[in-house]
Amino acid sequence: MSMEILSAIRALDSKPRLQILAWLKNPRKHFPPQVDGDLVEDGVCGVLIARKLRVSQPTASEHLKILARAGLLRPKRIKQWTFYKRNESLIKKMKCLISVQV
Repeated sequence: MSMEILSAIRALDSKPRLQILAWLKNPRKHFPPQVDGDLVEDGVCGVLIARKLRVSQPTASEHLKILARAGLLRPKRIKQWTFYKRNESLIKKMKCLISVQV
């Protein structure tokens, strides 16, 4: 198994991080419209994710950083904000590898 996949699996060992990925699968359903950035095209602002998780911004930022470092999320800067969207190609690759391994 590649280091990329192992890193992603370790990043998933957290309820808040799994919740973030679930919400980002359908961002328009789970988040209000944003002033900057489209929820689907650009991703969801980290501030909105922190609010929905009901945690401080630094706590949410740490979860988001772990997911991004593992390649599961793609961050995008717009003005002073960072927006996050799922990396569907890696998630699909992981699902295929896990189904073959199990």
